[in-house]
Amino acid sequence: MYHQITEEDQKFLMTVFPAERLFFGEEIREDYSHDELGGISHFPEALVKAHSTEEIAAVMKYANEHLIPVVVRGSGTGLVGASVALFGGIMIDTTEMNHVLELDEENLTVTVEPGVLLMDLAAYVEERGFFYPPDPGEKSATIGGNISTNAGGMRAVKYGVTRDFVRGLTVVLPSGEVIELGGKIVKNSTGYSLLQLMIGSEGTLGVITKAVLKLLPLPAVSVSLLVPFETAKQAIETVPEIVKSKASLTAIEFFERRTILFAEEYLGKKFPDTSADSYLLLTVDGSDRESVDRELDRVADLCLAAGAKDVFLVDTDERKESVWKARGAFLEAIKASTTEMDECDVVVPRNRVADFILYTHEVAKELDLRIPSFGHAGDGNLHVYICRDELDDNEWKTRLAAAFDRMYGRAEEIGGLVSGEHGIGFAKKEYMKEALGEETVALMRGIKKTFDPNGILNPGKLF
Repeated sequence: MYHQITEEDQKFLMTVFPAERLFFGEEIREDYSHDELGGISHFPEALVKAHSTEEIAAVMKYANEHLIPVVVRGSGTGLVGASVALFGGIMIDTTEMNHVLELDEENLTVTVEPGVLLMDLAAYVEERGFFYPPDPGEKSATIGGNISTNAGGMRAVKYGVTRDFVRGLTVVLPSGEVIELGGKIVKNSTGYSLLQLMIGSEGTLGVITKAVLKLLPLPAVSVSLLVPFETAKQAIETVPEIVKSKASLTAIEFFERRTILFAEEYLGKKFPDTSADSYLLLTVDGSDRESVDRELDRVADLCLAAGAKDVFLVDTDERKESVWKARGAFLEAIKASTTEMDECDVVVPRNRVADFILYTHEVAKELDLRIPSFGHAGDGNLHVYICRDELDDNEWKTRLAAAFDRMYGRAEEIGGLVSGEHGIGFAKKEYMKEALGEETVALMRGIKKTFDPNGILNPGKLF
């Protein structure tokens, strides 16, 4: 179906990109053949490093006319194979489109290119007294990638996810046409929301080249509590009680002792406490310390009444660095502890988080697998990792498939879905079909066909 890159195609790309931003065949680094998932790998035939909407539009128009598949890639930090060039073709790297274009203090927006890193955006706006709340664990991801997967993160409990902070997008369609969706406006009831459709579409409907993002004033105070529990069941069953108390928490994170130990070994730094089986990490932010302290006291009393062993205040620079650096390193630490891993990025109702985590322990015993986990207990989004360790290829594939079948099946039984924030990509598409049903997936295919009738943009993903 797809057209392989020819010498004529190479000559066209040379008219759009200078030699230092254009690579073919063996010139393309191995990094570009995969994302962080592992196990899914394929090289593009051509790699271009884009600097403008116009360059991307020229590539898309040509590719569409010649039936050449195109995949867009940011930092490559995804975990579902969404940016892998499964059919070769052209890969558009947007990491050098990394400029903050405008900070509009009157409209509380910042306009950025898609290659801006989350950590750089956060630092830029905070230095100027503003706040971009979406806070996924991978801070080196690009904003374009965050928008493409509707990334959530630790502050979603209070502030919401990426979708809630995207006001406008500039998008290149597969045909090469450029459209503007949304803008600096706060409200919009003008027809179907193509803006919201583009968010979370994993690069299958269009190429994001500019984003207008909503900002908030920077909270004056942010303090966390580290709360140890004797068991995972105790810790997680406290979460619905915290939610019911209507405490205004920014983050409610859950993790187990063994995950902390991986992070300690990976970072070479001690965590403030490793005496308990499981932990909650709770954060409150606000305009003044007095109101934050009142909220913290209320939550601390609730946790102690629910059986917490202790409550540690995370308010010094040293303790904040120790706790949050470890939390940010959990994924890489687990990855470093094994030969290969895969992830179950499941989301379940908040009052069923304990059921699901305890079920993963049962699956680990039944299949003789190591399955560490952590996650955003406050919104039911859990990151569960299946570790290969010393298993041979056949045994790994068999047990991995069995673990996924059991865990995604249980998630569906208790009202959950297969992805909370990492997307579907290539790796999870069969599970999405099972969870949503053929009728819903058929509607998605119809949307894809409308945007991309030739199917050239990120083929082989989602369905």
